[in-house]
Amino acid sequence: MANFGDGDRSPRQPRRGRSLWMWAIIIMFVLGVLVIEGPGERGGKGTDIAYSDFLESLDKRRVRSVTIEKDTGNIRGEFHVSGQPSGGGGPRNFTTSAHPRSIPELEALLRSHHIAFAYEGPGIWREILPLVAWAAVLGLLFYFFVYRQMRGGGGMLSFGKSRAVRVTRDKNRKSFADVAGVDEAKAEVEEIVEFLKNPARFQRLGGRLPRGVLLIGSPGTGKTLLAKAIAGEADVPFFTISGSDFVEMFVGVGASRVRDLFEQAKANSPCIIFLDEIDAVGRKRANDLPGSGIETAQTLNAILVEMDGFQSDDNVIVVAATNRPDVLDPALLRPGRFDRRIYVDAPDVRGREQILAVHAKGVKLADNVDLSIIARGTPTFSGADLENLMNEAALIAAMLGKESVDMSCLEEAKDKVRFGREKRSRVRDDEERRSTAYHEAGHALLMRLVPEVTPLHKVTIIPRGRALGATMQLPEKDEYNMGRKRILGEIVVRLGGRAAEEIFLSDITNGAAMDLQQSTGLAMAMVCEWGMTDALGLPYLSAADHGDGELFALNKPYSEDTARLIDEEVRKILDRGYVEARRLLSENRENMELLVAALLEYESLSRDEIDLLLKEKSLAGLRELRARADEKARSTSAALLAREEKTSKDAVPPAKADSPPPIAAP
Repeated sequence: MANFGDGDRSPRQPRRGRSLWMWAIIIMFVLGVLVIEGPGERGGKGTDIAYSDFLESLDKRRVRSVTIEKDTGNIRGEFHVSGQPSGGGGPRNFTTSAHPRSIPELEALLRSHHIAFAYEGPGIWREILPLVAWAAVLGLLFYFFVYRQMRGGGGMLSFGKSRAVRVTRDKNRKSFADVAGVDEAKAEVEEIVEFLKNPARFQRLGGRLPRGVLLIGSPGTGKTLLAKAIAGEADVPFFTISGSDFVEMFVGVGASRVRDLFEQAKANSPCIIFLDEIDAVGRKRANDLPGSGIETAQTLNAILVEMDGFQSDDNVIVVAATNRPDVLDPALLRPGRFDRRIYVDAPDVRGREQILAVHAKGVKLADNVDLSIIARGTPTFSGADLENLMNEAALIAAMLGKESVDMSCLEEAKDKVRFGREKRSRVRDDEERRSTAYHEAGHALLMRLVPEVTPLHKVTIIPRGRALGATMQLPEKDEYNMGRKRILGEIVVRLGGRAAEEIFLSDITNGAAMDLQQSTGLAMAMVCEWGMTDALGLPYLSAADHGDGELFALNKPYSEDTARLIDEEVRKILDRGYVEARRLLSENRENMELLVAALLEYESLSRDEIDLLLKEKSLAGLRELRARADEKARSTSAALLAREEKTSKDAVPPAKADSPPPIAAP
């Protein structure tokens, strides 16, 4: 297996070396400042006095010695201590300046007063050394902040270089064995890997290497995981980059990065390029769309040319991923560019069980765990949600001090991922708990009375997330189509909470907001998308987003009269569902009150407990069932505690026979 690691990248400079260089810069800067001050002035520069005051001090014999710069006329001198102008407390050194032509006269005056003097050279080093010091400092700064950045790929000269990361096999341990629940998608990408490994097998029959593979699916379904598996399985170089890495504010930078990326890929062909979130750079080109700039269009044009231009004969496969295929440019999707589109759908019940099994490999499961039950109870979960569920179950088991992850931990993790964490610490008065119990009991009872809907799984009045309670359903199988009776039944169930509040509390609360939203959505879909009403018939009248930024809501393909009919039909469906919910709950008042009493006492009820409650018409059977469950839980906890104590005792080594007895504490 070839190692296609990035071996030309220089190792990172050690921190110790960087610190030494920074100290060198600081020292050079300090030396430059000292040189500017001058070698003869570090002991004290002195006071600058007028030349006339200097001559007066000469006459009064206050000056002890003088140093003269003949070329510049600068004079430095020193006063007698006893003869300082300020009576002994003033400065000892002084500076002044005279015209160079008056230096001979000054020399004669100094000789006449018997004052020691000396001449100093032109001071060329005092002029050159500061320049040398500053040049050294600027050179070091240029080296660290400009040259090294350009050489390392982060500077101005590399602004148009590709930011793709070359994936090595030692860094990516994923394989097709880690991908589950998307068998068809995995089979298609396995063909790509097989083509790269053994191209002669396909070329002998005239087959050619696909130009591009587009992975389409909702977030969390496993598109990036599939790409990682390709990188782990393929014995070819693999470059990965996000579509946002091409987007820049400067025109032409994105196109330059695309060309550089494909140049690297062609130099290492056959190879694979993975473009994650390609919709960031592959959107439809149109001048009337907001945000469609010249830079994005040029970047997209560069991708189109590189994938299927006049010089696109290299064995380079482009694998892209997106959850918005509707916004991509048609030229990007045509054959010759993305020849193959792979839909990575949400897993079915068998796929969810396989995904749970993959993520359970590193988790210690109890003997009573049945992953098929968890798979049935997670119909809308993606692969990422299932991974999160298994991790949350392990965390819950660890917090409870359990030796393994059992079904109760998995059930709690499932509810936590879907609805949020239980908020048992939230303070609620009896009236609020009572209204929540009636609301959730209305949903639960209708799920038992309406035969077409998804069966009831559990009901609780413990707050989770933003909800004060929850009524959970458990599908018996995966469903891909819904009939009209089923949809109307689901609307009745969702309106059961509001109907129960109005019947039994003589008031309504704001807790039905989500129920009303879901019911209205189903009714709108029946009228506008699914053609399930006689008044409007079969026309498709959805106001959904087409993906190109234009909404039907801005340019409706129907008249105002049709819009009025849509509103009327939606209102009729919701009103009929609400009347049916009120009828069923009114006819089952006894069961409703019994269910509310059980919820107020136990807060959470399972499907089996609700069936027992409705069958016996009393809380006695439920209390007996709960008592047996509590006794079993206590015995299990006691056995676990005894096992832990025995394990801790066995872990203590026995004392040696010749060891002295322990000393008792005073």
